[in-house]
Amino acid sequence: MAKELKVALIQTALFWEDPQANRDAFYEKINGVSTDVDLIILPEMFHSGFTMTPNHMDDSEGQKTLEWMLQISRQEQKALTGSIPFYENGDYFNRLYFVEPNGKYHQYDKRHTFTLAGESEVYKGGKKRLVLEYKGFRICPLICYDLRFPVWARNTVDYDVLLFVANWPKTRVYAWDTLLAARAIENMAYCIGVNRIGNDDGGYEYSGHSAVYDSLGKTLVFSEEDTILYATLNKAHLDETRGKLKFLQDRDRFSLED
Repeated sequence: MAKELKVALIQTALFWEDPQANRDAFYEKINGVSTDVDLIILPEMFHSGFTMTPNHMDDSEGQKTLEWMLQISRQEQKALTGSIPFYENGDYFNRLYFVEPNGKYHQYDKRHTFTLAGESEVYKGGKKRLVLEYKGFRICPLICYDLRFPVWARNTVDYDVLLFVANWPKTRVYAWDTLLAARAIENMAYCIGVNRIGNDDGGYEYSGHSAVYDSLGKTLVFSEEDTILYATLNKAHLDETRGKLKFLQDRDRFSLED
């Protein structure tokens, strides 16, 4: 039987710099997720919105949200991922956590901080990619602006799923749509993008466009609404596509260095 991974993408508005309100709102939405889902994906900075003033929140909120994620994952028996502002050793990070029901978790710090919004002046950039295995799928989670950098996302390690969480504004959403499909096609992998909707206190409007693309760039799900999107990822699709179209065998070999 083919291996499958069932994912749920939660696309919604966020409360500005209010971690408890966001945790409460996502708790209600997660309670409504289908029982057969394996992985729930939340947007970038889901407990605050895309804030450049994380010091407006208590520095303990990152740890509180990580503990909340661990509790929800264990309670729902589903993996949970999304990014949050996280304070550690004197620095702020835009940090993604991927939490498993057994209490294991993985973390990735956003590599490409968004200089246009001043993110690079507030948050320390990450140094390492994360590739993890969950339920037979190799997953590479990245964050928003990372989408514009194909070298960082390049499938040099045979991952199956490329995953982006974001606060990507409406004014540039065409680039979001185009690059998500391109990342799927060039890497012969599923590509998932989870964005938010609504307006934030920084003056930006968000139109969603969360989506899942298969390894040929075909759109499996897409929405602009406040909703939960569902998709089933299938290993057989990857094996068949990569078996017939051996494009990854011809990829350039390189290593990433600072």
